[in-house]
Amino acid sequence: MIGKHEVVVQNNRVQYKFAVRRNLTILRGDSATGKSTLIDLIAQYGRDGENSGVSLRCDKACVVLTSDLWQLRLSAIKDSIVFIDEDNSFAATKEFAESAKNSDNYYVIVMRESLPTLPYSVDEIYTLKNKTKGYGQIKRLYTSFQRIYEKEALNTPNQKPDLVIVEDSNSGFQFFRQVFDEWKIPCISANGKSNICAEIEKTPIGTTVLIIADGAAFGPEIEKTLAQRRKRNIILFLPESFEWMILSSELFSDTQTKEMLQNPENTIESSMFFSWERFFTKYLTDKTKDTYLHYGKRELNPVYLQDHEKAAIMKGFPE
Repeated sequence: MIGKHEVVVQNNRVQYKFAVRRNLTILRGDSATGKSTLIDLIAQYGRDGENSGVSLRCDKACVVLTSDLWQLRLSAIKDSIVFIDEDNSFAATKEFAESAKNSDNYYVIVMRESLPTLPYSVDEIYTLKNKTKGYGQIKRLYTSFQRIYEKEALNTPNQKPDLVIVEDSNSGFQFFRQVFDEWKIPCISANGKSNICAEIEKTPIGTTVLIIADGAAFGPEIEKTLAQRRKRNIILFLPESFEWMILSSELFSDTQTKEMLQNPENTIESSMFFSWERFFTKYLTDKTKDTYLHYGKRELNPVYLQDHEKAAIMKGFPE
């Protein structure tokens, strides 16, 4: 599946209106905020259609998946938006992650805890935003999705870090290590996003730490990383990926790339790319093949460390 898909589901008391644009969307929040009601309405419509008193509008089929024979049922669901409520523990298993990866569906998962087996984006973690309209006893609740982690709130501007921790150990780390070496700031690799908190905990209390990670798949780590702010000043820079930073720079000004970056969801096929950073890596690798900017994931082409190219990429870095 590709593209952005709007979902409107309602009955005579409540309306939910939201859009999904990636294969993994996480819905979080406290009890009694309406998350399970959303799932129930979609399930009612799936059973009884308009006779349920529920109206559902979407250009894709919307399906609720429960624990009962979930693997068998999921194998038969194609090109659909699949909703999973938080009482279905299978959503946290490696088996589900593998099944979702090999499907062409989008998934909206209600879950209070992080899901480390799934590479979901920081941008696709939502809570419900409710607004009541009406007069007297005739009222309706209008509900939409509201992003929990706005990137602007994760960055603290004009603050020099004592240490920089980069998620990967490949080309991205090689680039940032060179940049921060010039600025006389230590830069280390965490060798994977799941190791970032362990590296933070090695630093003295009160340290200012800048984390650079792929926002496209950092969702499972965001909450525990921010929890480190209790003892340290944590700044997060979470572009989609290092490859996305390169593609977004002035090094690439062609119309095709600009249009792709403006709405990646219209290009990225979910059945081929479980997470967007993998798409950006392939796009950049293919785009630069047999050119002076040829890109390799494991070993950084030295041309990206030349003054012009490096400055172009760093324009996307916050002040």
